[in-house]
Amino acid sequence: MALDNESLLDVPWVEKYRPQEFEDIISQNLAINNLKRFINSKTVPHLIFTGPAGTGKTSSALILTHKLLGNDCKKKGLLLELNASDNVRMEYVRNILKKFVNQSIISLDSEENHGKIVILDEADNIPGTVQQALRRIIEKSSGNVIFIFLCNNINRIIDPLISRCAVLRFTPLNKEKINSRLKFIIKKENITIKNQEKLLNILFFISEGDLRKAINALQMTVALEIIDDLKLDEIYSISGYFKPEILEKLFNALKLGKIDDLKEILKSLSGYSSRNLMRQVLLKISQEKGLNNINLARIYSYLGEYEFRITQGSNSEIQLNALFNMISRELK
Repeated sequence: MALDNESLLDVPWVEKYRPQEFEDIISQNLAINNLKRFINSKTVPHLIFTGPAGTGKTSSALILTHKLLGNDCKKKGLLLELNASDNVRMEYVRNILKKFVNQSIISLDSEENHGKIVILDEADNIPGTVQQALRRIIEKSSGNVIFIFLCNNINRIIDPLISRCAVLRFTPLNKEKINSRLKFIIKKENITIKNQEKLLNILFFISEGDLRKAINALQMTVALEIIDDLKLDEIYSISGYFKPEILEKLFNALKLGKIDDLKEILKSLSGYSSRNLMRQVLLKISQEKGLNNINLARIYSYLGEYEFRITQGSNSEIQLNALFNMISRELK
Protein backbone atom coordinates (compact mmCIF):
# COMPACT_ATOMS: atom_id res chain seq x y z
CA MET A 1 0.00 0.00 0.00
CA ALA A 2 1.33 3.38 -1.02
CA LEU A 3 -0.10 6.57 0.44
CA ASP A 4 0.92 10.08 -0.57
CA ASN A 5 -1.31 12.02 1.84
CA GLU A 6 0.62 13.26 4.88
CA SER A 7 -2.42 14.61 6.66
CA LEU A 8 -4.65 11.56 6.40
CA LEU A 9 -6.68 12.24 9.53
CA ASP A 10 -6.94 16.04 9.21
CA VAL A 11 -10.33 15.89 7.49
CA PRO A 12 -12.88 13.05 7.68
CA TRP A 13 -13.34 11.74 4.17
CA VAL A 14 -17.13 11.73 4.53
CA GLU A 15 -16.90 15.53 4.79
CA LYS A 16 -14.04 15.96 2.33
CA TYR A 17 -15.98 14.06 -0.35
CA ARG A 18 -19.49 15.16 0.63
CA PRO A 19 -21.48 15.97 -2.56
CA GLN A 20 -21.61 19.68 -3.34
CA GLU A 21 -24.06 19.51 -6.24
CA PHE A 22 -27.21 17.51 -6.91
CA GLU A 23 -25.37 15.74 -9.74
CA ASP A 24 -22.93 14.30 -7.18
CA ILE A 25 -25.69 12.49 -5.26
CA ILE A 26 -25.53 8.79 -6.15
CA SER A 27 -28.53 6.80 -7.41
CA GLN A 28 -31.34 9.07 -6.12
CA ASN A 29 -32.62 10.44 -9.43
CA LEU A 30 -36.31 10.62 -8.51
CA ALA A 31 -35.75 12.57 -5.28
CA ILE A 32 -33.15 14.89 -6.86
CA ASN A 33 -35.31 15.63 -9.91
CA ASN A 34 -38.20 16.60 -7.63
CA LEU A 35 -35.92 18.94 -5.65
CA LYS A 36 -34.79 20.60 -8.87
CA ARG A 37 -38.42 21.13 -9.89
CA PHE A 38 -39.18 22.76 -6.54
CA ILE A 39 -36.25 25.16 -7.00
CA ASN A 40 -37.21 26.00 -10.59
CA SER A 41 -40.80 26.69 -9.59
CA LYS A 42 -39.55 28.83 -6.66
CA THR A 43 -42.07 27.04 -4.45
CA VAL A 44 -40.42 24.72 -1.95
CA PRO A 45 -42.76 22.97 0.51
CA HIS A 46 -41.81 21.53 3.88
CA LEU A 47 -39.97 18.28 3.18
CA ILE A 48 -39.42 14.83 4.64
CA PHE A 49 -36.42 12.86 3.37
CA THR A 50 -36.78 9.22 4.35
CA GLY A 51 -34.57 6.22 3.66
CA PRO A 52 -31.63 4.19 5.02
CA ALA A 53 -28.55 5.82 6.50
CA GLY A 54 -25.79 6.91 4.15
CA THR A 55 -27.95 7.38 1.05
CA GLY A 56 -27.58 11.16 0.62
CA LYS A 57 -30.40 12.69 2.69
CA THR A 58 -28.27 15.18 4.64
CA SER A 59 -26.16 16.12 1.61
CA SER A 60 -29.29 16.75 -0.46
CA ALA A 61 -30.78 18.94 2.28
CA LEU A 62 -27.59 21.02 2.49
CA ILE A 63 -27.31 21.41 -1.29
CA LEU A 64 -30.93 22.55 -1.45
CA THR A 65 -30.33 25.01 1.39
CA HIS A 66 -27.23 26.52 -0.25
CA LYS A 67 -29.02 26.90 -3.58
CA LEU A 68 -31.93 28.71 -1.93
CA LEU A 69 -30.09 30.82 0.66
CA GLY A 70 -26.42 30.90 -0.41
CA ASN A 71 -23.33 29.12 0.91
CA ASP A 72 -22.98 31.50 3.86
CA CYS A 73 -26.56 31.02 5.08
CA LYS A 74 -25.47 29.60 8.43
CA LYS A 75 -23.30 32.65 9.19
CA LYS A 76 -26.21 34.92 8.30
CA GLY A 77 -28.49 33.07 10.71
CA LEU A 78 -30.70 31.66 7.97
CA LEU A 79 -30.07 27.98 8.70
CA LEU A 80 -30.71 25.99 11.87
CA GLU A 81 -29.33 22.44 11.61
CA LEU A 82 -30.06 20.04 14.47
CA ASN A 83 -29.63 16.41 15.40
CA ALA A 84 -33.15 15.91 16.56
CA SER A 85 -32.47 12.85 18.72
CA ASP A 86 -30.15 14.92 20.95
CA ASN A 87 -31.63 18.41 20.96
CA VAL A 88 -35.28 18.53 20.02
CA ARG A 89 -37.27 18.33 23.24
CA MET A 90 -40.18 20.49 24.36
CA GLU A 91 -38.03 23.04 26.18
CA TYR A 92 -35.78 23.45 23.14
CA VAL A 93 -38.77 23.88 20.82
CA ARG A 94 -40.27 26.56 23.04
CA ASN A 95 -37.10 28.53 23.79
CA ILE A 96 -34.77 28.11 20.79
CA LEU A 97 -36.61 26.84 17.74
CA LYS A 98 -39.62 29.10 18.17
CA LYS A 99 -37.34 32.12 18.56
CA PHE A 100 -35.41 31.21 15.38
CA VAL A 101 -38.63 30.83 13.40
CA ASN A 102 -40.16 34.12 14.60
CA GLN A 103 -37.02 36.25 14.29
CA SER A 104 -36.88 38.38 11.15
CA ILE A 105 -33.56 38.50 9.28
CA ILE A 106 -33.00 41.83 7.52
CA SER A 107 -30.62 41.95 4.56
CA LEU A 108 -27.82 44.53 4.62
CA ASP A 109 -28.65 45.42 1.02
CA SER A 110 -32.38 45.80 1.41
CA GLU A 111 -35.12 45.66 3.99
CA GLU A 112 -36.60 42.45 2.65
CA ASN A 113 -36.97 39.50 4.98
CA HIS A 114 -35.01 36.40 4.01
CA GLY A 115 -36.53 32.96 4.11
CA LYS A 116 -34.99 30.47 6.54
CA ILE A 117 -34.54 26.72 6.70
CA VAL A 118 -34.60 24.29 9.63
CA ILE A 119 -32.99 20.86 9.07
CA LEU A 120 -33.94 18.24 11.66
CA ASP A 121 -31.80 15.10 11.32
CA GLU A 122 -32.97 11.82 12.91
CA ALA A 123 -36.45 13.30 13.14
CA ASP A 124 -37.97 9.87 13.76
CA ASN A 125 -36.45 10.05 17.27
CA ILE A 126 -38.43 13.18 18.22
CA PRO A 127 -41.06 12.33 20.88
CA GLY A 128 -44.68 12.42 19.67
CA THR A 129 -45.66 15.31 21.95
CA VAL A 130 -42.80 17.40 20.55
CA GLN A 131 -43.84 16.51 17.00
CA GLN A 132 -47.30 17.88 17.82
CA ALA A 133 -45.71 21.14 18.95
CA LEU A 134 -43.67 21.28 15.73
CA ARG A 135 -46.87 20.85 13.72
CA ARG A 136 -48.30 24.03 15.22
CA ILE A 137 -45.05 25.95 14.56
CA ILE A 138 -45.04 24.77 10.93
CA GLU A 139 -48.61 25.96 10.45
CA LYS A 140 -47.75 29.47 11.65
CA SER A 141 -44.43 29.79 9.78
CA SER A 142 -45.45 28.68 6.28
CA GLY A 143 -44.01 31.02 3.66
CA ASN A 144 -41.21 32.22 5.93
CA VAL A 145 -39.44 29.05 7.10
CA ILE A 146 -38.97 25.70 5.35
CA PHE A 147 -38.67 22.64 7.57
CA ILE A 148 -36.71 19.63 6.29
CA PHE A 149 -37.10 16.43 8.32
CA LEU A 150 -34.55 13.65 7.77
CA CYS A 151 -35.46 10.18 9.01
CA ASN A 152 -34.73 6.49 8.52
CA ASN A 153 -38.21 5.33 9.53
CA ILE A 154 -41.09 7.52 8.41
CA ASN A 155 -43.55 5.33 10.35
CA ARG A 156 -42.36 7.09 13.51
CA ILE A 157 -43.38 10.51 12.18
CA ILE A 158 -46.93 11.51 13.13
CA ASP A 159 -49.49 11.77 10.33
CA PRO A 160 -50.23 15.52 10.87
CA LEU A 161 -46.55 16.29 10.12
CA ILE A 162 -46.43 13.97 7.11
CA SER A 163 -49.55 15.57 5.63
CA ARG A 164 -47.90 19.01 5.77
CA CYS A 165 -44.74 17.90 3.93
CA ALA A 166 -43.68 16.55 0.56
CA VAL A 167 -42.12 13.13 1.14
CA LEU A 168 -39.01 12.19 -0.86
CA ARG A 169 -37.77 8.62 -0.54
CA PHE A 170 -34.06 7.76 -0.74
CA THR A 171 -33.33 4.19 -1.82
CA PRO A 172 -30.51 1.88 -0.61
CA LEU A 173 -27.29 2.01 -2.62
CA ASN A 174 -26.20 -1.14 -4.42
CA LYS A 175 -22.73 -2.65 -4.43
CA GLU A 176 -21.79 -1.18 -7.81
CA LYS A 177 -22.60 2.39 -6.75
CA ILE A 178 -20.78 2.16 -3.43
CA ASN A 179 -17.70 0.54 -4.98
CA SER A 180 -17.61 3.20 -7.68
CA ARG A 181 -17.50 5.97 -5.07
CA LEU A 182 -14.86 4.18 -3.01
CA LYS A 183 -12.69 3.73 -6.12
CA PHE A 184 -13.03 7.46 -6.81
CA ILE A 185 -11.80 8.28 -3.29
CA ILE A 186 -8.95 5.75 -3.50
CA LYS A 187 -7.80 7.40 -6.73
CA LYS A 188 -8.09 10.93 -5.32
CA GLU A 189 -6.11 9.97 -2.20
CA ASN A 190 -3.36 8.35 -4.32
CA ILE A 191 -3.72 5.00 -2.54
CA THR A 192 -2.35 1.84 -4.15
CA ILE A 193 -4.03 -1.39 -3.02
CA LYS A 194 -2.84 -4.83 -4.12
CA ASN A 195 -6.10 -6.69 -3.59
CA GLN A 196 -8.57 -3.89 -4.17
CA GLU A 197 -11.58 -6.05 -5.09
CA LYS A 198 -11.32 -8.08 -1.87
CA LEU A 199 -11.12 -4.85 0.12
CA LEU A 200 -14.18 -3.43 -1.64
CA ASN A 201 -16.15 -6.63 -1.02
CA ILE A 202 -15.36 -6.45 2.71
CA LEU A 203 -16.21 -2.75 2.93
CA PHE A 204 -19.53 -3.27 1.17
CA PHE A 205 -20.46 -6.13 3.50
CA ILE A 206 -19.77 -4.21 6.69
CA SER A 207 -21.39 -1.03 5.33
CA GLU A 208 -24.80 -2.71 4.75
CA GLY A 209 -25.38 -0.31 1.84
CA ASP A 210 -24.48 2.76 3.92
CA LEU A 211 -22.00 4.80 1.86
CA ARG A 212 -21.01 6.95 4.83
CA LYS A 213 -20.09 3.85 6.84
CA ALA A 214 -18.14 2.44 3.88
CA ILE A 215 -16.10 5.64 3.48
CA ASN A 216 -15.38 5.80 7.23
CA ALA A 217 -14.26 2.15 7.19
CA LEU A 218 -12.00 2.82 4.21
CA GLN A 219 -10.32 5.77 5.94
CA MET A 220 -9.91 3.80 9.16
CA THR A 221 -8.40 0.89 7.22
CA VAL A 222 -5.87 3.15 5.51
CA ALA A 223 -5.02 5.01 8.73
CA LEU A 224 -4.34 1.75 10.58
CA GLU A 225 -2.21 0.46 7.69
CA ILE A 226 -4.04 -2.84 7.29
CA ILE A 227 -4.62 -2.67 3.53
CA ASP A 228 -2.13 -5.37 2.50
CA ASP A 229 -3.38 -8.92 1.76
CA LEU A 230 -2.24 -10.36 5.08
CA LYS A 231 -4.25 -7.91 7.15
CA LEU A 232 -7.48 -7.40 5.20
CA ASP A 233 -9.45 -9.73 7.47
CA GLU A 234 -8.56 -7.43 10.38
CA ILE A 235 -11.16 -5.05 8.97
CA TYR A 236 -13.84 -7.40 10.26
CA SER A 237 -12.40 -7.25 13.78
CA ILE A 238 -12.09 -3.47 13.99
CA SER A 239 -15.65 -3.13 12.65
CA GLY A 240 -17.13 -5.41 15.31
CA TYR A 241 -17.48 -8.52 13.11
CA PHE A 242 -16.00 -12.00 13.42
CA LYS A 243 -13.10 -12.92 11.15
CA PRO A 244 -14.13 -15.46 8.46
CA GLU A 245 -12.16 -18.34 9.99
CA ILE A 246 -13.71 -17.78 13.44
CA LEU A 247 -17.18 -17.45 11.93
CA GLU A 248 -16.64 -20.73 10.07
CA LYS A 249 -15.65 -22.45 13.31
CA LEU A 250 -18.71 -21.02 15.07
CA PHE A 251 -21.05 -22.03 12.25
CA ASN A 252 -19.71 -25.60 12.14
CA ALA A 253 -20.39 -25.91 15.88
CA LEU A 254 -23.87 -24.51 15.23
CA LYS A 255 -24.63 -27.14 12.56
CA LEU A 256 -23.32 -29.97 14.72
CA GLY A 257 -25.25 -28.79 17.76
CA LYS A 258 -22.13 -28.28 19.87
CA ILE A 259 -23.60 -25.59 22.11
CA ASP A 260 -20.77 -25.81 24.65
CA ASP A 261 -18.26 -25.06 21.87
CA LEU A 262 -20.36 -22.05 20.84
CA LYS A 263 -20.29 -20.74 24.40
CA GLU A 264 -16.51 -21.08 24.53
CA ILE A 265 -16.09 -19.24 21.22
CA LEU A 266 -18.19 -16.32 22.45
CA LYS A 267 -16.36 -16.20 25.79
CA SER A 268 -12.96 -16.16 24.08
CA LEU A 269 -13.81 -13.06 22.03
CA SER A 270 -14.41 -9.44 22.97
CA GLY A 271 -15.41 -6.25 21.18
CA TYR A 272 -17.80 -7.88 18.74
CA SER A 273 -21.29 -6.57 18.04
CA SER A 274 -24.11 -9.03 18.70
CA ARG A 275 -26.12 -7.47 15.87
CA ASN A 276 -23.20 -7.87 13.47
CA LEU A 277 -22.73 -11.48 14.54
CA MET A 278 -26.40 -12.20 13.87
CA ARG A 279 -26.02 -10.67 10.43
CA GLN A 280 -22.98 -12.83 9.64
CA VAL A 281 -24.77 -15.97 10.85
CA LEU A 282 -27.85 -15.06 8.80
CA LEU A 283 -25.70 -14.68 5.67
CA LYS A 284 -24.11 -18.10 6.27
CA ILE A 285 -27.53 -19.67 6.80
CA SER A 286 -28.87 -18.15 3.57
CA GLN A 287 -25.99 -19.86 1.72
CA GLU A 288 -26.66 -23.23 3.36
CA LYS A 289 -28.08 -25.89 1.04
CA GLY A 290 -30.77 -28.32 2.13
CA LEU A 291 -32.81 -25.98 4.34
CA ASN A 292 -36.48 -25.78 3.44
CA ASN A 293 -38.59 -22.64 3.62
CA ILE A 294 -40.20 -23.63 6.92
CA ASN A 295 -36.79 -23.98 8.62
CA LEU A 296 -35.66 -20.64 7.18
CA ALA A 297 -38.85 -18.87 8.26
CA ARG A 298 -38.39 -20.11 11.83
CA ILE A 299 -34.74 -19.06 11.90
CA TYR A 300 -35.61 -15.56 10.61
CA SER A 301 -38.28 -15.35 13.29
CA TYR A 302 -35.80 -16.34 16.02
CA LEU A 303 -33.24 -13.80 14.80
CA GLY A 304 -35.79 -11.00 14.85
CA GLU A 305 -37.07 -11.94 18.30
CA TYR A 306 -33.65 -12.20 19.94
CA GLU A 307 -32.30 -9.07 18.28
CA PHE A 308 -35.29 -7.20 19.74
CA ARG A 309 -34.55 -8.61 23.19
CA ILE A 310 -30.93 -7.43 23.00
CA THR A 311 -31.93 -3.95 21.83
CA GLN A 312 -34.27 -3.76 24.83
CA GLY A 313 -31.35 -4.27 27.20
CA SER A 314 -31.24 -8.04 27.77
CA ASN A 315 -27.84 -9.66 28.38
CA SER A 316 -26.44 -10.25 24.88
CA GLU A 317 -24.40 -13.35 25.77
CA ILE A 318 -27.38 -15.11 27.33
CA GLN A 319 -29.65 -14.18 24.42
CA LEU A 320 -27.10 -15.27 21.80
CA ASN A 321 -26.64 -18.65 23.47
CA ALA A 322 -30.41 -19.15 23.55
CA LEU A 323 -30.67 -18.06 19.91
CA PHE A 324 -27.92 -20.44 18.79
CA ASN A 325 -29.67 -23.30 20.57
CA MET A 326 -32.86 -22.60 18.61
CA ILE A 327 -31.04 -22.21 15.29
CA SER A 328 -29.02 -25.39 15.84
CA ARG A 329 -32.25 -27.42 16.12
CA GLU A 330 -33.46 -26.07 12.79
CA LEU A 331 -30.14 -26.73 11.04
CA LYS A 332 -30.14 -30.36 12.21
